[in-house]
Amino acid sequence: MAVTPYRVTPARIGNSSGLRLPAAFYRDHPQFAGAAGQVEVLDDSTLLLRLEPEEQQQDEAEEDTLMLGLFLDFLSRQALTADQGPLLYTEAMAADDDELLAGVTVDAAGELLGA
Repeated sequence: MAVTPYRVTPARIGNSSGLRLPAAFYRDHPQFAGAAGQVEVLDDSTLLLRLEPEEQQQDEAEEDTLMLGLFLDFLSRQALTADQGPLLYTEAMAADDDELLAGVTVDAAGELLGA
């Protein structure tokens, strides 16, 4: 793929600031129209912008839904066919889980990645 530089300009979007890409970018790369992504600062004057085409986002969401459904089906079958029946979640188990997760923080930025 030939490298074509595209000039970006600052843009005010509501209460936020943004970067505006020229129409030529979307003509040359229509798969990125409406795409979400993330930006990473490499150094004081360099950004790395990753855009995820909408089709890929939808495919991943459908795959996640399918995988979750299959996993829940598996758990249901295991619970229903177990010799001793379903295992009840006890307060002792909850305490063990709390101890295991003590000090773990959840990074809200991970949600932007589709995690």
